[in-house]
Amino acid sequence: MSPTEGSAAGLRLAIFSDTYPPQINGVAPTLARLVKAVEARGGAVQVVTVSDPDATSDPQVERWPSIPFWAYPQLQMAAPRRNEALDLIEKWKPNLIHSTTEFGVGLGGLFGAREKRVPFVSSYHTHFTAYLRHYKLTALDTIGWPYLRWFHNAGRTTWAPSEIVRSELAANGFSNTRVWSRGVDPEQFHPKFRSQELRRSLGVADDGLLAVYVGRLAPEKGIHVALEGMRRLMERNGTKVSFALAGHGPDEARCRATAPPGTVFMGRLTGRALSEFYASADIFIFPSITETFGNVVLEAMSSHLALVAPDWGATTELATTETALQFPAHDASALAERVQQLVDDPALRARIADAAFAVASTRTWDAVFDGLVADYREALKA
Repeated sequence: MSPTEGSAAGLRLAIFSDTYPPQINGVAPTLARLVKAVEARGGAVQVVTVSDPDATSDPQVERWPSIPFWAYPQLQMAAPRRNEALDLIEKWKPNLIHSTTEFGVGLGGLFGAREKRVPFVSSYHTHFTAYLRHYKLTALDTIGWPYLRWFHNAGRTTWAPSEIVRSELAANGFSNTRVWSRGVDPEQFHPKFRSQELRRSLGVADDGLLAVYVGRLAPEKGIHVALEGMRRLMERNGTKVSFALAGHGPDEARCRATAPPGTVFMGRLTGRALSEFYASADIFIFPSITETFGNVVLEAMSSHLALVAPDWGATTELATTETALQFPAHDASALAERVQQLVDDPALRARIADAAFAVASTRTWDAVFDGLVADYREALKA
């Protein structure tokens, strides 16, 4: 009897990834959800990832020794430990190996799958070639795409988070590409978490507006476009507009030094604190064009915020001309003008937020993982 729709019965999935909780980024929590989704559908999962000083012991998660990445200490780097990969495969006997990163642990997963002849699949989550430019590693640019193509074409399927990225991968010679999109949890990200107390603590006037950014404080996020745009806007509007950021990253010191007066840096937020931060805002600003999906954009949409986002990149699949005010990428002046439109026009602000909220309500995690599990079953048959 064939498995029912969405069932993972019989699947023994080994995930090899260089990021996993307690790390906070766009990929780590998605992988934690993936583990729970496969188990809920009758499958079994074993995770191999990097060590982390904040991690707790978990027999389901094997952690390889790692060190902080010099350009971004919040990320860990591990060697592709071939023997450990072979040992895990021999003992746990997965029937599918999924590498979600292309280096270190992910590469170990590929080596192990090849030697043990276990079906291998991969997913593409980070625009490494774009990151190389931001971190002044352009000397590696010429090997970026060839290496990524070699790695991903070793598998039966490569998933991209959005159609824009999938098309880009296909144009660069990646084979068997599909979309594994993302969902949002409306119980975590919802306007019901709006807090007047939090707004007051952030210095928002009773008749004022709060604009926020959530994400890494890093060059590839275009964070300085947001800071410069908000500096211009706040000089023009005085106390009518407040600005706060949630997140941390390698560029935090420079961000603090160049931020408009009165900007509040919240640091890393999780759980209820993050839910309240989103929902207590009015406008969400996201300047990045290096995203492969834009989880925080979807979270902001689900929190009923009016969006200001670039007119280029993968986030345009979410932040469309209906759900956001788009601005030319890298243009701080244009970003400021779009935010000003939302400040000046409450009806426009409400219309954009309503449209974004309606789209977010259709993005269920159950549908996302039903589709991925179906793809897993197909990969097993290939």
